[in-house]
Amino acid sequence: MSKIGIFYGPELGSVEKVAHVIEQKLGADKVELIAVKKADESVLERFDKLIFGMSTIGKTNWDSEYKDTDWDEFATCFGKVNWEGKKIAMYCLGDHIQYPQHFVDALGWVYDRLENTAAEVVGFCSTEGYTYEESEGIKDGQFLGLPVDEDNEADKTDVRVENWINRLINEFGF
Repeated sequence: MSKIGIFYGPELGSVEKVAHVIEQKLGADKVELIAVKKADESVLERFDKLIFGMSTIGKTNWDSEYKDTDWDEFATCFGKVNWEGKKIAMYCLGDHIQYPQHFVDALGWVYDRLENTAAEVVGFCSTEGYTYEESEGIKDGQFLGLPVDEDNEADKTDVRVENWINRLINEFGF
C-alpha cells in the first residue's frame, strides 16, 4: 500500500493536532504529514490518496499580526496537478458555538476548487450529531468531509476520527 499524504494547515494548532490523531489511527508507517505551506504540486503528485485538513475560522480572523494564507497559496497548485486516479478526503476544524453560521465552511471552499478536476472526493459524513446553523461544507445533505470542533467537543474527536477512518479504509480501497 502506498502512503497517504496528510496535508494540513495551519500548523501548530488544532488542525495539526487532528492530523496527528489521524496519523496515529492509520499508523505512522502508512502516512506522511505535510504542512500545506511547505508543499507544492510536486508533493501532491507523489500521492494517490490524500487527506486535506483545514480550519474555517481561526486566528487570522481576529489577529491582524497573524497572516495565514497557507491554503490560499496551496490551492493555486491545484490547477498544475494531474488528479487522475487520486482520492481525496477532508477534515475541517470549526467552532459550532461562536461561528454556527459558518461551521466548517472551508470544506466547501476546498471542494469547489477540486470539483472540476479528475480527483474523487471521498469521506463524506452525516450531519447527525452536529449542531450548527449553516455550512458551506454540506452537499446533498452530507458534510464534504469530517467536521471537528476541538473548542467545544474535543471529547468527541477520537471517536469521530476513528469512525471516519473506518469508512475511509473502504473508500480509499485498502
